[in-house]
Amino acid sequence: MEDREIDVEVRESSQPAVMQMFTNSGLEEMGINLQEMMKSMSPPRRRRRKLTVEQARRVLEEEELEELLDMDKIVVEAIKRTEDAGIIFLDEIDKIAGKSSSQGPDVSREGVQRDILPIVEGSTVTTKYGPVRTDHILFVAAGAFHMTKVSDLIPELQGRFPIRVELESLTEADFARILREPKNSLIRQYQGLLGTDGVKVDFTDGAIEAMARICREVNDETENIGARRLHTIMEFLLEDILFEAPDLAEGATVEIDDARVNERLKGLLEKRDLSGYVL
Repeated sequence: MEDREIDVEVRESSQPAVMQMFTNSGLEEMGINLQEMMKSMSPPRRRRRKLTVEQARRVLEEEELEELLDMDKIVVEAIKRTEDAGIIFLDEIDKIAGKSSSQGPDVSREGVQRDILPIVEGSTVTTKYGPVRTDHILFVAAGAFHMTKVSDLIPELQGRFPIRVELESLTEADFARILREPKNSLIRQYQGLLGTDGVKVDFTDGAIEAMARICREVNDETENIGARRLHTIMEFLLEDILFEAPDLAEGATVEIDDARVNERLKGLLEKRDLSGYVL
């Protein structure tokens, strides 16, 4: 009976309407969920759908699970876990570092640092779920610091990050591992993308090593942007195949080897000025 179709009355799902308010007092953005405000005023709308028994069971189970949830208890537990075991990662903190000056962008940078300071030190932050204390939250910050130094941050903020670790640049072997090992690596993503057009793409070990070597060379000679460089290299390498994929025969196989990688990128690498813009 799993494949038999039946008529089921289910709750109509709709995307919540969210309104954002921006204040002049420097407070965070406040999101107001209009759908939650209207829940108490009007009952949920229901409509009939034709589903199989298997599909209907899943839909009805989800509705019953939602009815069992106590959102008040969930919010209380979420705030407790955030305060006791929360971790906040501040990325690209070097963008707000700079020499102190009386005018220009450095004024706003220092202002951002002073706004962050009380949160890192420990204070009560107002959120749409209620007040959250940051005294026991772990703050981790990271930045490239190419144009600035850690000492360019205000002294008070530097003192709140006592443990500092300097990371080493990615090596050729690291780039090869990034292409091979992750479950959703760039290679698998492009294979899946081209697979939608019925085209199979195989990368040899030599091709992966060549891309890793080129990525390291371009990073050394131009701006070092880390593993992001692999994305631009892959896009430039497969540009023609991506364009021609819909016109290729169903089940076509394309092999990418080191010779193809070197042929495609050799001319570009020789033009150092151009490689700085393209790759």
